[in-house]
Amino acid sequence: MITLVLSSNMKRMLKNNVLVRKLVGIETAGNINVLLTDKTGTLTKGKLEVINILNGNLDNLVKNDILKDKFYFNALYYNTDSSFDNKMNVVGGNSTDRSILKYLNYDIKIKMNIINQKHFDSNNKYSSVTLSDNITYFKGASEVLLNKCSKYLKNNREYKLDNFDRINKEIAKATSKGIRVIMMAYKRGDSNLNDLVFMGLIYLKDELREEAIEGINLIKKAGVKVIMITGDSKETALSIAKEVGIVNSDTDIALTSTEMRKMNDVTLKSKLANIKVIARALPDDKSRLVRVIEEADLIVGMTGDGVNDAPALKKANVGFAMGSGTEVSKEAADIVILDNNILSISKAILYGRTIFKSIRKFIIYQLSVNICAVLLSIIGPFIGYPSPITIVQMLWLNMIMDTFAALAFSFEPPLLEYMEEEPKKTNEPIINSYMYNEIATTSIYSATLCILFLKLPIVRTIFRIGDNNKYLMTAYFALFIFIGIFNSFNARTYRINIFSNILKNKIFLIVITFIITVQIYLIYFGGDLFQTYGLTPKELILIILIALTVFPIDFLRKIILKKKNLKRMV
Repeated sequence: MITLVLSSNMKRMLKNNVLVRKLVGIETAGNINVLLTDKTGTLTKGKLEVINILNGNLDNLVKNDILKDKFYFNALYYNTDSSFDNKMNVVGGNSTDRSILKYLNYDIKIKMNIINQKHFDSNNKYSSVTLSDNITYFKGASEVLLNKCSKYLKNNREYKLDNFDRINKEIAKATSKGIRVIMMAYKRGDSNLNDLVFMGLIYLKDELREEAIEGINLIKKAGVKVIMITGDSKETALSIAKEVGIVNSDTDIALTSTEMRKMNDVTLKSKLANIKVIARALPDDKSRLVRVIEEADLIVGMTGDGVNDAPALKKANVGFAMGSGTEVSKEAADIVILDNNILSISKAILYGRTIFKSIRKFIIYQLSVNICAVLLSIIGPFIGYPSPITIVQMLWLNMIMDTFAALAFSFEPPLLEYMEEEPKKTNEPIINSYMYNEIATTSIYSATLCILFLKLPIVRTIFRIGDNNKYLMTAYFALFIFIGIFNSFNARTYRINIFSNILKNKIFLIVITFIITVQIYLIYFGGDLFQTYGLTPKELILIILIALTVFPIDFLRKIILKKKNLKRMV
């Protein structure tokens, strides 16, 4: 049943842009306590665009001026891992490099020779390129490069840089609006990181996804704590986190990678409840955070798209790889989010919870029927019926309980109300108090009803007996099966209305209709094999009416639980 419910939901999830690579990942997704999510491409559209470029004097530069100025053109054109293909499409490099080249939209035929190049690295937080004119251009995080500058460029002349506050205020102003700021600098002669000339700032913006706020709200409503991990500055990260609703309290904490590394694991665990943002994050930070969360007995989900994310995706309880990510990250993940959308992650959580509930509903039904059958087998010999159910009849009963019931409960609908529940604890038992209550009530009442049917004298005056009790035992077999059929309606919902959301599970209705049809056929045409010899229309209607009494009994049980404010949830 578990395999069936996982595989059937896997097919439904694919229609919602969620590709499940490992079946166990679906169920685990429903119980995650903490979600570590990327910003770019998950919360945002993943389409960085250059919205402005400032020169060394913090004045706006127009595109035509940049194309004419060798300093700015060379800084933007050569200091990159991206390039133009034959059709002027930008390929390779990271999203920042690609967006800058797209902004230039200009490919020269005769290019300068590159003497040396240092590719961007998340540890160094900058890249550089040395050209044949012996000038090295730097591009990266302002907190790394700015304090290495001694001059700034204005009108192609270098001036002493002594007003760092003005630059920092401009950067802070931009990042507070969710703008990513990249700093440019250059140096003549050697390529050592000192005595640089400040060239200006590049402003890039990645628009927020329209569904991001809804997705975060759904995940938070589900009791899942969201931590955003990004390579952006703390100010930019905080701006986005506030906009989507990850940060909404004065007690929420945003840390940089440097600040987090200064904390030991004990300190980090103590602040875990309030940490909402990790900025300037390194790949090792993700793996460490996953480990610390798991050590706190919490279930963690992790999103990622790069090669460096693979270890953290593998280590997390549930790894969510992005559809646009690398094959390495997809291979390491349990689930692939095809549209890179945070809303799709919330759907994965919803389906995970639906699957767990479907399994629990099946268990209620299974144990109710089984315990009833065991009670009848034990009590039967004492009341003169050593084998009230024959072996062949039991085989049909097992077909109903196992194969058909598993199919029926596998397609229970994912209801948004499940997202309002707290995640299940790691040590929570499979069978909860509500399930025990329903299993005990249903099985005891069903067994009592069957025993009374066999022993009450009035039954023999209403139903035919026949040779060797053949008609009575046919009616008894029909009663037992119909009780099981009607109890399946009780098992599928905790609501007083047993038909709640039933039209959303059409497979359930088809399976139940099939079982009833086959059961009626067996009553009349089962013959010696099933030891069934037909009932009169009156007898069949009475059997169905007696079996239907499981509905008011379960109705009363649910009313009592509701009045006592006891838990009514699988």
